[in-house]
Amino acid sequence: MDTTASDLRLVDTKRHYRTIWISDVHLGSRGAQAEALLEFLKHTDSEYLFLAGDIVDGWQIKKAWYWPQSHNDVVQKLLRKARKGTKVFYIPGNHDEGVRDFVGSTFGGIRVVRSAVQPLADGRRILILHGDEFDGMMSHSRRWLAMLGHSAYDRALRLNRRLNAALERVGWSPWPISSQLKHWAKSAGGKLERFRATLLDEARRAGADGVVCGHIHHAELREDDGLVYANSGDWVESCTALVEHGDGRLEIIRWADLRRLLEESPAAA
Repeated sequence: MDTTASDLRLVDTKRHYRTIWISDVHLGSRGAQAEALLEFLKHTDSEYLFLAGDIVDGWQIKKAWYWPQSHNDVVQKLLRKARKGTKVFYIPGNHDEGVRDFVGSTFGGIRVVRSAVQPLADGRRILILHGDEFDGMMSHSRRWLAMLGHSAYDRALRLNRRLNAALERVGWSPWPISSQLKHWAKSAGGKLERFRATLLDEARRAGADGVVCGHIHHAELREDDGLVYANSGDWVESCTALVEHGDGRLEIIRWADLRRLLEESPAAA
């Protein structure tokens, strides 16, 4: 692979965090932004790294095998981080639910857990899970609807990318229609609000000060009634992660924004 000038500027730059959460990567699908995630992993490190579900898209793999080298590179990078001392935890989601059969096991230094309660540097305790079990669409009787919706979203994503390629050729800005459709579907009828409220209720039951989840591909960080709700987003369109700074402060990081800061930093000059 050719190394661009931008890549060269980023070689010696890295951001350090206490904890990083990523989710909804969907390796094994054509929508996965594996190259962007690999760059993010190269230029960040942390004491803790939580893989909060749907890292691999088992649904898509069952339909058609797709596993380019970039997807393998992401897996190898995660294993390398674990070998070098990062405490890596894998919380399976609905698309990689087969991994739930291995809860309690450790693979290459990556520990598989069903959920976790993680203390932050400021003393708060945060419940971490994927979130699909609190999504009414994932009930056994309605699971087929969720799978149908996933297929429709995948087709919309492919169409959107063709459209954006055409827009870029004529100098127009890309139009994120697929992400807008997904957000509209989740927001319709208050689904997003109910999902958030249910997750916060679960945090209360766990005696935690908040919750971190994934599943709905909508990065968000807010406080409701004294509890933190955080969603790490996805690596299909938005390319976002949730991070904890050394003082316990939480922040949503967008790779496009972080990359720009790294390129502008003195160390990257």
